[in-house]
Amino acid sequence: MAILLLILITLLLVRYYFSRGHLKNVNNKHVVVTGGSSGIGKCVAITAAKHGAHVTIIARDVQKLEAARNEIIHACKNKDTQKIEYLSLDVGQDYEAVEKALSDLERTMGPIYMLVNCAGTAICGKIEDTRATDLKKMIDLNFLGSYYCTKAVVQRMKATQEGIIVLTSSQAALLGIFGYSAYCSTKFALRGLAESISMELTPYNVSVTLCLPPDTDTPGFAVEELTKPLETKLISETSSLVSPEVVANKLFKDALAGKFFSTIGVEGFMLTVLCSGMAPVGSITELFVQSVLMGPFRLISAFYLIHFKRIIKNCIKTRDKNKKSE
Repeated sequence: MAILLLILITLLLVRYYFSRGHLKNVNNKHVVVTGGSSGIGKCVAITAAKHGAHVTIIARDVQKLEAARNEIIHACKNKDTQKIEYLSLDVGQDYEAVEKALSDLERTMGPIYMLVNCAGTAICGKIEDTRATDLKKMIDLNFLGSYYCTKAVVQRMKATQEGIIVLTSSQAALLGIFGYSAYCSTKFALRGLAESISMELTPYNVSVTLCLPPDTDTPGFAVEELTKPLETKLISETSSLVSPEVVANKLFKDALAGKFFSTIGVEGFMLTVLCSGMAPVGSITELFVQSVLMGPFRLISAFYLIHFKRIIKNCIKTRDKNKKSE
């Protein structure tokens, strides 16, 4: 009986991973990507261009935007007809400015069919070491930037009864991590936003995808490494570093398929099963897999947590020894 159950679970997992169902089409439609001048955002914009979309990238640095725009143009499926533009905008500072900018953009580039919120930053540190200004910076960019842009486009998407919203969060939206007290807080907030707007927008044929990438090899990650406490680095090293192209391609496919969670690898899958809770259910297969595996995955997660605690204790012991030897 146990063998039959294992075979059934395996077959369902294969179906869950490889069945995409009906994919939406972005050909000749307008895709907007925030944080589109580098990292995951730029890779998403390139992927959208390869699929024939008109693409607008949003960030603050004009020079980086111009360089990224040139890369995206080279990737276009139909170079003669596709429109590729950029917009210099701080998405997390002022809602009225964001709303006006996106409204003006739609008049020149066409209605926004797909909004991919990739703008974000990570500043590490224990809670007592985190400056209030750094916390505010992450709240503004990681959370408010996504909230403002989404708020600015949903009314028109609901009116036309079509659209895709992507919120790029992190695996740190599913578990608290040493040294990420501020960062995790902003990423957890994005999950709450994603679940809420999914419930609001599904009746209007507007899908919501929450992307939960692991550590990704981007310029932002290189900056993040500079502020990581030793404990955070050691915990992060328990999972592999992935390329932004891999994350972007998975994000794009999952968004077109209307999937709520977009994850990379076994660890990402395990975390979404563990934390599925009251998240939207994509299919009966998905619900069954989550229900069957949640218990076993909880046991596995306990071993991870024990390992993380050992890392933290060893770091404390090492620091104490170094202090005594000074």
